[in-house]
Amino acid sequence: MTVAVIPIPGLPMIEPGAPLATLLADAIDDARVGVKAQDVVVVCQKVVSKAEGAVVRLSDVTPSELAERLAAQTEGKDARAVEVVLRQTKRVVRNDRGHLIVETKHGWVCANAGVDESNGIADGIVTLLPDDADASAERLRGSLADRFGVSLAVVITDTFGRPWREGLVEVAIGCAGMEPLLDLRGRADLQGRTLHHTVVALADEVAAAAGLVMEKDSRVAAAIVRGIRYTPGATGAAAGLVRRSEFDLFR
Repeated sequence: MTVAVIPIPGLPMIEPGAPLATLLADAIDDARVGVKAQDVVVVCQKVVSKAEGAVVRLSDVTPSELAERLAAQTEGKDARAVEVVLRQTKRVVRNDRGHLIVETKHGWVCANAGVDESNGIADGIVTLLPDDADASAERLRGSLADRFGVSLAVVITDTFGRPWREGLVEVAIGCAGMEPLLDLRGRADLQGRTLHHTVVALADEVAAAAGLVMEKDSRVAAAIVRGIRYTPGATGAAAGLVRRSEFDLFR
């Protein structure tokens, strides 16, 4: 199997209400890379959030007492930004040494609830995670499939840290058109032994691969990952990547 990761340059700066699917399709046409059946179109969260209007002007935010207290524990932390984080939070997992790790209302465990003020955001503006990134991915998938006349999948990515490992990596927070997990349980390994626990986070692997060409300073906000063998279908959703609490040994 050969996998190709193809950057899609030329996507303009996205404003709230922008027709992202149309702009993305136009960028694919302009780049002359085409779309083939079974391609996965990968899009970074920032442009999806901006197009959907998931942005907050900090001057419109009044911080709570809790936000003020948490901000005071970290030099330079804006209490208004902390308040936005808290509004996106279902559970505070850890607040230590200036790091606020939370479980978002979407179920993701990440720093600052995914609230971001970098890369293409004006001063005093922050972006939120899409309200339903799986639904966002499905809308993009449907529009792109209609435009190009092929079956494809869409993955929406964000940059997450990882417990026990240094460095950040792109992960899937939205998925449509493909099963996000590749269940190998019941198959045999090279020695013929039955696999009992191996479930591969395929959508995360696609996201990480796309991250190689979607560098933060490259102005490339989308890519095509070609050659991935995945199970197509309407049931694919990145929400399935969240480990259920009864199986979470560290909750």
